[in-house]
Amino acid sequence: MSDAHGVARDQLRAFVERIERLEEEKKTIADDIKDVYGEAKAMGFDTKILKKVVALRKKDEQERIEEDLILDTYLHALGMIDSPPEGA
Repeated sequence: MSDAHGVARDQLRAFVERIERLEEEKKTIADDIKDVYGEAKAMGFDTKILKKVVALRKKDEQERIEEDLILDTYLHALGMIDSPPEGA
């Protein structure tokens, strides 16, 4: 086998090993997040709502406003809320 093949094989092995380590770290972090939600639930918090809050905090204000407006429009069209959204 040529030296170039050996280098490529070593690089490939290094990439695979790094990915495997990162996957294990990802699993550990996911387990930690699950534990935090479990703690919150034990304290009486609604975990579904906590997950929604976390998702909303990831979005910027303008994106949240736009999504709320569209949601209100759909709910109004379906008769699920009485008042049409502001600005509609």
